Amino acid sequence: MVLASDGASINDLSRSIIQAYDEMELPARIYVLLILLPAFAFFAGTVAVAMFLETFLVVRLLVPVLGLLILVSAIGYPRLAVDQRRIEMENRFHLFVIHMTILSTTNIDRMEVMRKLAQEEEYGELADEMQRVVDLVDVWHLSLDDACRRRAKEVPSESVEDLLERLAYTLGAGQELDEFLFQEQDVLIDKYSTVYRQSLSNLDVLKDLYLSLIISMTFALVFAIVLPLLTGNNPTLTTSIVIVLFVFVQIGFFFVIRAVVPDDPIWYLEDGYRTATKKRMLGSTIAGVGLSVLVIVGMTLAFFELLPGTATIRFGSVPLLLYMPIATLPLLIPGGIFLYEERRVFDRDREFPNFIRALGTSESVKQSTTTEVLATLRTKDFGPLTPDINDLYRRLNMRLNTEKSWRLFTGDSHSFLVQKFSEMYLVGRDMGGGPKRLGELISQNMSEIVNLREERRQQTTTLVGVIYGITAASSFSFFIGLELSLMLSTFEIDLEGQVLGGSLVHTEQYNVPVLRFLIVFVLIFNAFISSLVLRVADGGHFGNSYLHFTALLWVGAITGTLTERLVDLIISVDL
Repeated sequence: MVLASDGASINDLSRSIIQAYDEMELPARIYVLLILLPAFAFFAGTVAVAMFLETFLVVRLLVPVLGLLILVSAIGYPRLAVDQRRIEMENRFHLFVIHMTILSTTNIDRMEVMRKLAQEEEYGELADEMQRVVDLVDVWHLSLDDACRRRAKEVPSESVEDLLERLAYTLGAGQELDEFLFQEQDVLIDKYSTVYRQSLSNLDVLKDLYLSLIISMTFALVFAIVLPLLTGNNPTLTTSIVIVLFVFVQIGFFFVIRAVVPDDPIWYLEDGYRTATKKRMLGSTIAGVGLSVLVIVGMTLAFFELLPGTATIRFGSVPLLLYMPIATLPLLIPGGIFLYEERRVFDRDREFPNFIRALGTSESVKQSTTTEVLATLRTKDFGPLTPDINDLYRRLNMRLNTEKSWRLFTGDSHSFLVQKFSEMYLVGRDMGGGPKRLGELISQNMSEIVNLREERRQQTTTLVGVIYGITAASSFSFFIGLELSLMLSTFEIDLEGQVLGGSLVHTEQYNVPVLRFLIVFVLIFNAFISSLVLRVADGGHFGNSYLHFTALLWVGAITGTLTERLVDLIISVDL
């Protein structure tokens, strides 16, 4: 039974890959000629190289594995492209449906709702799909329900397919669009929450997979350093090959994480004018990067005694590994600023549902303008959102353009959700929608999204612990392997005795400075990719990577330094 189910799964996967070739924009014949054949040739080349490469077995096996990975990636890419369309649809699906619901409550007909959604470029594939529905109605003169039914058979996302099919049935039965969408709100929120939480559970699985892969690559790198003592191979070559694989594994994991986690951006920075927050972030970035460059240049000039008075400086007083993270200490300035500002964006997101619900209810009850309602609401405490609400009231009270006032309000908040839902509320009000209904709808949906983001932050916190822990463990393994090799090569005993016709230990191939440089490169690259992975996992601004990059470098450097001192202490005690 197990074999039968596995065979069925393989057949389904094969059919989906073949079908994906037909759905590509690039013709399948051209893809085979330009991509698949070169990938197969590269794989065959790696197999040939592995057969004639004179090194130990582990490295010879890893070389064709690299070629196989490239070939498998080329074969499966069309399927990944289809999955990317599906993921892009599902990432924006909840906002798309909320926007559709708000537009359906206004005084425009249902075809105008579809046209306006098709003009929203930020919805990506969903906007393109709506444009196809509009074209079927306007150009081919199909009814809206027939157009939705036809497009439901072509979309890769089950959520979008289900929505279009039920929409086609409902509209064909004569039900109004707004009634259908309001009835579906709870179902859609539950479905979005389920998909979001499933993505977070996949992140938890990937965390364990990442841990296993890095441990495996760490052992491979240690073997590449130590085994040449016994085999006589060039350790620089074997270490370089394993490092290349290590780089590919980490880059691949970064892209996998990026594809799996929900695309739920936190920041809104696309507005044209510079706010105080933008100036702080830009200024801190310039200061941090500039100071780091100055420190690096200064230490380099001092090391080569090109600066006056540097001849008396004793560089050996500080372990060499620590100069690397010392040079990145100024990056903590922008890292801290970005972290502080991002927490304020989170706090604004928590307060906005209460604000928009109170605004909609007050406008509906008092039957007054937004300016008059804000005069009362601005006296209430909405946390970090309060200054932005005060600024919005002042602009509206000064008879500034309403649309521009709200645009400045969302720009000052720097929140993607605040910007999107504020725009929906403003459009709904301008087109005649009920403020109370709009406020409750937006508040309910945004509160659910904020709760899901809290769960995402908790998952990311565990990932942070895993990455920092594996960085320390990997650094310890790298340096213990290197120090073990150096220790064996410096023992004052006869290691040139013949054992079965060969020498016992081979030390002539070791280039210690190059090996140290390669290990330091691994530490830097690991810190760089890991900091980006953490930013992708939590959906925050990439400026926060400065903080994790610096911290990971310190973890690796301190662990490596302590490992070297520990080995030196053991050797001195034994002697």
